[in-house]
Amino acid sequence: MQPPHERPDLPRLIPVIVGAAAAIVAIIVLWVVISVRRDQPFPVDVWWHDLMVDNRTDAGLVLAWIPGHLGGPVLAAATGLVVVAVLLILRWWWAALTVATALVLCIAIAAPLARVVARIRPEDSLAEEVHTSYPSGHVAFATALVTVLALLFRHWIWWAVGAVWAIWMAWSRTYLAAHWLTDVIGGLFLGVAVGILSWAIVETIRRRRASTSEESQPA
Repeated sequence: MQPPHERPDLPRLIPVIVGAAAAIVAIIVLWVVISVRRDQPFPVDVWWHDLMVDNRTDAGLVLAWIPGHLGGPVLAAATGLVVVAVLLILRWWWAALTVATALVLCIAIAAPLARVVARIRPEDSLAEEVHTSYPSGHVAFATALVTVLALLFRHWIWWAVGAVWAIWMAWSRTYLAAHWLTDVIGGLFLGVAVGILSWAIVETIRRRRASTSEESQPA
């Protein structure tokens, strides 16, 4: 089984970079708009929040707390470290570097951004109450991880499982009233952007090193 980065049919970098750029623009636009009304949710936020709260059930709460706990700072970091460790054990050095880069960038961006925006969470939050609602760190971290893994292995199962996990995480954060709808949307955009950019950056470096190595070999 070949390391993902050594497969010859990797897609071109331009489309994914464009996708990352679009996600970044969306994050900035949401950031600016939300900063203006950080104390007031948007009508769509209120509508979705009421929909989630009015339809809560015991079974729904159990389903919501599963990603809520797994996506917490400690377990999420542990999961990321395990993924990187497995890739290192398999000696997929570039893949491990790519995942590590994505996770470090996500943490480095999401946490400071949330503190700068300082958006107030819903008053009836069942989880966190600190004023760091935008963007959702749980959603950003989960989306960054599944995006970079999908780009590395490029099999439909990774895209399917990744989409289910990211959507499940986003739903759970609003079901628990830990975030407004626009918070999790921002987290999704951030995770996608970080995952794509990390993959593109590391892949560019890998290709250049490979090209340099081939040129330095005697004919």
